[in-house]
Amino acid sequence: MQSKPFPNSERPVVAIIGGGVSGAGVAYHLARANCGERPVIQVFEPRAELGRGLAYDTDDPAHRINVPAAKMSLQPDELGEFQAWIEARDAVAGDPKAKQPDGSLFPRRRLFGEYVASLLKPLLEDGRVRHCRAAVTGVERRAGRWTIRDDKGGVTQADIVAIATSHPPPAAPGRLASRLAGHPRFVADTTKSAALDVIRPHDRVLVIGNGLTAADVIASLAERGHDGPVTAISRRGLRSRGHAPVPQPLFGDFLADATHSAGALLARIRAAIDAAKAEGISWHGVLDQVRAQGYDLWQALPVAERRRLVRHLRPYWDVHRFRIAPQVEAVLDAAIAAGRLEILAGSVADARIEGEFILCILQPRYQRQPLERGYDAVIVTTGPAHGGILETQPWLGALAANGHLSLDPTGLGLACTGHSEAIGPSGEADPSLLISGPLARGTFGELMGLPQVTEHAFFVATEIAGKLRVNAKNTHPA
Repeated sequence: MQSKPFPNSERPVVAIIGGGVSGAGVAYHLARANCGERPVIQVFEPRAELGRGLAYDTDDPAHRINVPAAKMSLQPDELGEFQAWIEARDAVAGDPKAKQPDGSLFPRRRLFGEYVASLLKPLLEDGRVRHCRAAVTGVERRAGRWTIRDDKGGVTQADIVAIATSHPPPAAPGRLASRLAGHPRFVADTTKSAALDVIRPHDRVLVIGNGLTAADVIASLAERGHDGPVTAISRRGLRSRGHAPVPQPLFGDFLADATHSAGALLARIRAAIDAAKAEGISWHGVLDQVRAQGYDLWQALPVAERRRLVRHLRPYWDVHRFRIAPQVEAVLDAAIAAGRLEILAGSVADARIEGEFILCILQPRYQRQPLERGYDAVIVTTGPAHGGILETQPWLGALAANGHLSLDPTGLGLACTGHSEAIGPSGEADPSLLISGPLARGTFGELMGLPQVTEHAFFVATEIAGKLRVNAKNTHPA
C-alpha cells in the first residue's frame, strides 16, 4: 500500500496503459469504486474506442467468441450481463449462425467489444474516465511521480500507473523471418489489419501453429472462399478442442491436499478424467474445475514446478482449456473431412523462396525422414512471443533497464507480487506500478480466459482504490 500522500496537491492521477478489456475493466471498476477522493483516470489507447483491444477490434465475420455469451461479462459477479445486453438490443438478429442448437450464443467477437465500449461510454461522457488516443512511447519515474510521453507529443504526470498492454506479436520460429521476409505471401503477424488479403483462393498454405489463432485463420480463409490445401504444423500436432455437446458439471477437487508437483497434478487430472468418464461426464467438466481452482493450484506450485508445467504441459492445457467456437470447429472438421486440411506434428526445419513459391523442409515429429513441400503462402500463428515483451515495446524495456520491471521467471510475462505490483530486477516491488491482465499470469496463473481477465481487472482496480483511500486519509486526516 502507498504509505504516504502523493507529492501533488491536486487530485491523484491514475494512468492506465492499454485500453483493451483489461485496461478498460480497470478504468470502469476504478471509476465506480470508493477511492476516498475522485482520481483522474486516464487510459492510453490508440484505438477509437476503449474495451476492444486486439481480440475484439475485428470486422472479420469468422472471428467469434470462444466462450458462450452467458459466461462473458465485464462484471465478475454478473456473468449473464453480456447475454442480457445482446437480448435487449436483439444484437445477433443479423447473425443466424450465432445461436447454437442448445440455445447458447457464440456471436462475432466484435460484438463483445461493442458491449464493453457501451459500458465505458457514460464514464467518458461525464469525465470520470479520460481516453488519450495515443500510444505510449516512454515512462519515467521523476520526483516521486511517473512521467508518461505519447506519440502525439503529450506529457502526462501520474501517481499510479497500471500496465494493461497486450502480449507481444508472434515470432516466426528459427530463421524463417529472415529467409522469407521478401515473399509477398509470408504473413508473420496475423494481428495486422488485412494481413490475410494477400492469400489467393487456390493457394497452398502452410500454417505454423495449431492453436486458437490457427483455427481463426483457417476459418477466415474459408469465409473468404479459399479452397486450396492447408497444412497446419505444430510441435505436437495438437488441435484446439471444441465445447461439449451439452454443458458439463464441474468434476473433481484438486485443492484438497493440493499438490506441489506439476507431475502429481497431471496424474490427479488424468485420474479425475477417468472417474468422470465412468459417471458419464466428459473431460470438459474436469478441466473447467481445474480452471476454477487454477489460482490456488498455481500458488501451491513452487517456481521450479511452474516452469516445468509451462515447459512441458502448457500446450496440452491450452488446446483443452481454450476451446474453439462451434462454428469454427465445424469449418475445421469439414476441411479435414474434405482432405483440404492436414494436421502435422513436427517443425519447419528450413525454408527458402524459389520464384513465386516457398519451399519448406518439414521435419515430422515421429519420422527421421524430412518432407519437402512447396507452398504459395506461409502464415505464422505460433501465439505471443512472451519472452519478447521488453524488446517489442521499447518503453517497457526502458522501465526494466531503469530497475522498475523484470520478466517473470516462468517466462509468461512481467514479474509482480500477489497485489499485482511490479517487481524490478532487485526483487523489490513498486506500489505505484501495477500489472493488469495476461502479462501478470506468471504470478496469478490462468489469466488468458476472459472471466479471469475481468476478475483480475476488478482486483487491480480494488488495489488501486485502496491506495487512493490511504492517500486521501493521510492528506486529509480527521
